[in-house]
Amino acid sequence: MTYSHEVRIRYVDCDMQGVVYNAHYLTFVDDAFDCWLRSLDLAFEEVYGWEVMLKNAEITWLTPVKFADQLHIQCEIENWGNTSFKAFFEGKVEGVSSFTASVVYVCVDHENYRPIPVPKELHNHLSTSQKA
Repeated sequence: MTYSHEVRIRYVDCDMQGVVYNAHYLTFVDDAFDCWLRSLDLAFEEVYGWEVMLKNAEITWLTPVKFADQLHIQCEIENWGNTSFKAFFEGKVEGVSSFTASVVYVCVDHENYRPIPVPKELHNHLSTSQKA
């Protein structure tokens, strides 16, 4: 399943060229994923005893995103591993793809940050949630 997230581009998000500064794309992806994850429970770390950490990220820029644009980010899970999973993100402005990102996340224990098997409630939530 997928999850959708909206971001209005602020002036501070843009560089001297008038487009979104490259590092901010990962910030937008992180915000989209965090909102998706917290739609399970705002305090999931304390409630369930696990966390999700970014292991690897790859971003591909396609077209510029500019000040005041409404960026629509579509999120979905590409594949599941034992302790990790890969998520795919596509950012669009007015239906035109602006960037894609693939991020590998690893599940860790909330206390010692060691890898743990993907929790069942996380797998179920990210496999079935959808926000339009």
